[in-house]
Amino acid sequence: MSKQFKEQLLHIATIGKTVGIHGDMKLHINTDFPEQFQNGATFFTNKKIDITLSDLNLERGTTKIAGINSIEDAKKYTNAKLFTTREDTRKNCHLEDGEYFWFDLEDCEVYEDGKILGTVNEVERITISNYLNVKTDDSLVKTGSAKSFLIPFQEPFKVSVDIDKKIITVTGAMDILEAS
Repeated sequence: MSKQFKEQLLHIATIGKTVGIHGDMKLHINTDFPEQFQNGATFFTNKKIDITLSDLNLERGTTKIAGINSIEDAKKYTNAKLFTTREDTRKNCHLEDGEYFWFDLEDCEVYEDGKILGTVNEVERITISNYLNVKTDDSLVKTGSAKSFLIPFQEPFKVSVDIDKKIITVTGAMDILEAS
């Protein structure tokens, strides 16, 4: 697998311990889009094998792996991480107006009053709020600003987002940077 392809994979779940005697396993979802998990859905794993889900029960948080019907065979998949691609995520997940995939926000330039503050390094969820982790622009770091800072990704801080141009416009972020 090429390095570029690996970077495009998104960790969306982890298979947990076995449950019962027929190969059922816990499924720990690590995404805001549980609709990706359907019977027959296939995912990449960190164990370098693709798996297909069957007998999925999201209410109980359990699944089986197609073709696995014993506890002994199922145990081989304990702690397997499930991955999908960005393209499959876009195809299988629905966004409301004003919602964005976190991977689309990464590498966006952040501006306030026409001045670049930095680039989104990643999006972090702290309690119930999402924050842009911004790598501060070098010109601001040279003047003594912090190398990175967090901006709440919500109003009144978020003004506009243009994913195509990779630009996020904010307000009040310079005050956060100066206090960092």
